Formats: sequence, structure tokens, C-alpha cells
Amino acid sequence: MILDGKGLARQNEITLKEKVKSLKQKFGFTPTLRVILVGENPASIAYVNSKKKACDRVGIDGEIIRLPIDIQEEALIDKIESLNHDPKVDGILVQLPLPKHINETFVLNKVSPDKDVDGLHTINAGKLFTKQPGVVPATPLGVMMLLNHYKIQTEGKYAVVVGRSNLVGMPLAKLLNDADATVTVVHRKTTDLASFTRQADILCVAVGKPNFITKDMVKPGAVVVDVGINRVGDILVGDVDFEGVKDVAYYITPVPGGVGPMTISALLFNVLFQYEVKHHD
Repeated sequence: MILDGKGLARQNEITLKEKVKSLKQKFGFTPTLRVILVGENPASIAYVNSKKKACDRVGIDGEIIRLPIDIQEEALIDKIESLNHDPKVDGILVQLPLPKHINETFVLNKVSPDKDVDGLHTINAGKLFTKQPGVVPATPLGVMMLLNHYKIQTEGKYAVVVGRSNLVGMPLAKLLNDADATVTVVHRKTTDLASFTRQADILCVAVGKPNFITKDMVKPGAVVVDVGINRVGDILVGDVDFEGVKDVAYYITPVPGGVGPMTISALLFNVLFQYEVKHHD
């Protein structure tokens, strides 16, 4: 069975559109998102355009700020600071990856935690890991929304997360753990990685390697969540060999149309979260 992220994201947008409308009526301001895009990375351009279109569909004021690839770190931080101090801006997102000459962690921590909609500021990451309310990284949040929508039981289940990034793997492992799954995080240094994946009731994969997880690495009846999106020739494929694995998995996310749309959906919820926090203070 397919975990249809695209379909759920469409449903969410109906809810989001209504919520944006009621928030505008209540507070008199349109929720706003500013996306900073450095350089001309084709994948990044596609992602930010998708985010802008989703904002338009639900009534959020979304704008892409395009900066040259050779921008100096100081100039990028100046731009972030100006958005931090702009009372009209509710959410700021710095599209990753950044060029090699820029320190990503340093820059991400320059975004005000009250305007961070990616959940990557150290303060927001700390809130997640200490079970305090806050912004959760959009992709892990989108995955959990998808699992909840399909009523997939996590309590008492064995979940394996392949990949340990701050953006996906580690926060997703925390969210699954908080949902009472027993969680193992595996990565490229794990000895006999397949021995773990074969035991997983819920297998989440975020490694950025096309078709990395094959049929023989998956437990029959498992729920498989493929976070990867890789361009192979003219087509997009995930980190999971979909054609092989769909024969053994009970549920599986397609690529595209699975986790990707849910990431954008969760991002929009994060913008509204920051908007509401600001106007409730």
C-alpha cells in the first residue's frame, strides 16, 4: 500500500488555507516566509519554487531572496539579521546546501530561533531533544504526520533510521522514540547494516544514495519511508529500490509524491506556528 504524501499534503492545504484566513482576520497580518537561496543549484531552485507555490496556494506571503553564489558569509548574515529585525517577517528559511566557503551551522544559528522554520537553530533542536514545544525540522515532522494519518502504530514497534543528519535522521529518531517506538540509528560506518534493516517494523531511509535499500534488506510486512530524492538520468528515484521493495513492504512511500510534499506541508505548519507564537506574546 502506498503512503500518499501528495494526497495528504493536498488535504492539509485545505486546512492551512482556512487557518491562514482566520489568523489574518484575527490579527490583521498575513503570515510571511522568506526563503534565502544562495547560488543556482538546480535542485535547490526546484525546492524553493515548490515552497513558494505552496505558500501561494494557502495564502502565506512567500518570497524567495536570491543571492549570488560568491556572496561572503558576512553579507549573508547581514541579510539574515535584516530579516530577523523585520516585524513583518514570521519565518526565515536558508535553503541548504550552502556554498563550501560558508559555515552552515554558524549561519543557521544567526536566524532568530523565533523565526526559524527549519528547526535547525541550536535552541530549537534543544527544545526537540528535551520535549519542549517548538519548531520541528520539516521533513521528520512530515514523516510523522504521514504515519499518523495512515494510523501506523509506532508504540512498541522497532524502527530503524538509516542516516544520522541533523536535518532528518537524528530528529526523526527522536520523534519516533517519543512516539514509543524502539529506535536504532544506522549509518555508513555501521557493521552489517542490513542485519538491522531486516528487523525493522518501520524503516526510514535518508542517505542520499539511489536505490540503496534493496528487497533483501527489508522485513516482509514492514512500513518503508523513503526520504531520499536522487536524480538518475532524467528520472527521480529514492534511496529505496521501490520496484523491488514494494513486493515485500506493507506500506511504502513513492518517490516523488511521498515525503517531499509532506516536507513542504510541515514547513507551512511551522510558519503558522511561529506566526501564532509571535502574536500570542
